[in-house]
Amino acid sequence: MTATTTPEQLIADSRSRIDAIDDRIIGLIQERMAVSTVIQEARIASGGRRVHLSREMEVLAHWNDALGRPGTSLAMTLLELCRGRV
Repeated sequence: MTATTTPEQLIADSRSRIDAIDDRIIGLIQERMAVSTVIQEARIASGGRRVHLSREMEVLAHWNDALGRPGTSLAMTLLELCRGRV
């Protein structure tokens, strides 16, 4: 915070940054969902199952390692979004 920046302006600016970051995250999630659909369709076309549970466990472990328990919750939500209708 500079001498000319008020706490209110700092908060407003920071909230704008958070909104922009959230928009980027949403875009990345949508991209991940599209890639996941490609993988699921290829797996099904080759006679496999749509959901690969051991891969999901790897994803959960990765998010848990990076962010702890809340990361696991985020990963569960992400996996649910990317699975589509099971």
